Amino acid sequence: MSNLFWPTDAQMARLEPFFPKSHGKPRVDGRRVLSGIIFINRNGLRWRDAPKEYGPHKTLYNRWKRWSVKGVFARIMAGLAAEHGEEKTVMIDATYLKARRTAASMGVKNGGGGHLIGRTKGEMNTNLHAVCDSQGRPLDLFVTAGQVSDYIGARALVCSLPDVDWRLGDRGYDADWFREALKDKGIRACIPGRKQRKRAIRYDKRRYKRRNRIETMCGRLKDWRRVATRYDRCPKVFLSAIALAATIMFWP
Repeated sequence: MSNLFWPTDAQMARLEPFFPKSHGKPRVDGRRVLSGIIFINRNGLRWRDAPKEYGPHKTLYNRWKRWSVKGVFARIMAGLAAEHGEEKTVMIDATYLKARRTAASMGVKNGGGGHLIGRTKGEMNTNLHAVCDSQGRPLDLFVTAGQVSDYIGARALVCSLPDVDWRLGDRGYDADWFREALKDKGIRACIPGRKQRKRAIRYDKRRYKRRNRIETMCGRLKDWRRVATRYDRCPKVFLSAIALAATIMFWP
């Protein structure tokens, strides 16, 4: 099949240092298994529908589930993103990711807290909070239940922001505590004020237009069907799908 995905030698050289060490029985072909995992996540297929070129689907699933729970894919993205070299600008934004019945059923029964799934506008969603650099490459990712506000995501991500000059964000991040937190880190905020404010907030409108890069990044992540639609109940597994997509698309 001509549309199968296979990472290059250069890509494997960058990824393999993050793989867990094999204990006991030698691990099967890492390139083949990783390629199958990427193919399934990008196309939103069931594991049993994996092309035979990638080997047994149970091998793909078991590797995916085990490494996801251990946080391997999240560490890969974080490790590669740490080489970003950004010194000028970072951006923050959040986007909804729809949860399918297979993921949301237990969330409804138990209130959704443990599975990070919540109801927004009549649908079950997970909220992805992301930070990217000036080139639109993701630096940090964080998921919450759908009804959780942008403030919560910002509070979780503010400590991990790199040392840069500017931080761009939309009105959802207009909070005095957030502006003060950025100021304490020596970062200038380019955030328009909410309409409820009595005193207008001045911001660099020309610089603010560059924020479309993080919106484009979120849109590209949703090109992967297992990111745009959540099938997995386990938040770690779902975050792994997002981290894997970010790694392959933005940190090859």
